[in-house]
Amino acid sequence: MKREPLVIGDLTAEIPLVQGGMGVGISLSGLAGAVAKEGGIGVISTAQIGFRDPEFDEAPIETNLRCIGEEINKAREIAPGGIIGCNIMVATKRYEDYVRAAVKAGADIIISGAGLPSKLPELVRGFRTKIAPIVSSVKAAAVICKLWDRHYQTAPDMVVIEGPKAGGHLGFREEELSHIGDLDYDGEIRKIAEEVRQCGMKYGKKIPVVVAGGVYDRKDVEHCMDDLGADGVQVGTRFVTTRECDAPAAYKQAYIAAKKEDIVITKSPVGMPGRAILNKFLQEVKEKRKPASRCRQCLEKCNPKEMPYCITDALLNAARGKIQDALLFCGANAFRAERIETVREVIADLM
Repeated sequence: MKREPLVIGDLTAEIPLVQGGMGVGISLSGLAGAVAKEGGIGVISTAQIGFRDPEFDEAPIETNLRCIGEEINKAREIAPGGIIGCNIMVATKRYEDYVRAAVKAGADIIISGAGLPSKLPELVRGFRTKIAPIVSSVKAAAVICKLWDRHYQTAPDMVVIEGPKAGGHLGFREEELSHIGDLDYDGEIRKIAEEVRQCGMKYGKKIPVVVAGGVYDRKDVEHCMDDLGADGVQVGTRFVTTRECDAPAAYKQAYIAAKKEDIVITKSPVGMPGRAILNKFLQEVKEKRKPASRCRQCLEKCNPKEMPYCITDALLNAARGKIQDALLFCGANAFRAERIETVREVIADLM
């Protein structure tokens, strides 16, 4: 069954699929460009995006801001005319500068979570860049819609609903995630979609709703789009084990080797629960603190002296293939990976 395109204002993705933004260094220009080339929306994570640059250690933020444009340009070389977006966490130190850098570099859409992107409309004013908050509850959706309406007389261009099976940082309490099967999340998705619909009606536009978290195969896509009425899906974990993914080979193999019982919930220094693959690193940080090697200015609210470990150190190790000393973020279905595929094969299977 051919799916309808995903229409976001004057942007049209022929395939209603958004590739999840995964940092550090997991979804950069290689993966985003490949997805955009196939007709989906390719997304670059700006989290410590300049980590490979020789100037990164001395000037991390300035290097990151410069590398945003460089990665967007590389993705456009892979997919001329494709849709390229950026995932920017609200928790990022100097968040506003990251958004401005992405907008000036020509990002088609900014997808923003890990906090409420309350000022996002102001930061893109005067540009064609679309804006999409990530929400996990009807309360969060209502708050952001009302805030943007009251302060900026605008509404989201798209809304991403991220469920409890997603990878990385999660917008749920730890006790909720330990009883995932008991959560009536389909009901929450329907409530969020209705809230978004009402918001769009006020502005005379349809705001597409994209469902994320645990989308791994065609059956998941059919459930989200046919049963729940979503306009599209966001997929992250499934793209990690593709040839085009920017992650190192050892990272991809960790997914392939993982068993269901290896996928665990861990408390991140960010203050949110996260989902990751159990390894030596996670076992060690349960028992003792791992001091930061140096501060690379990643999070707005961070006191390096109090953190159990440095999340940048842990994610940089993952991006560099030091798997046993790394935080290996993943979605709930990461254990289902069996082989390395191409982006085209994954999209064909999903759609």
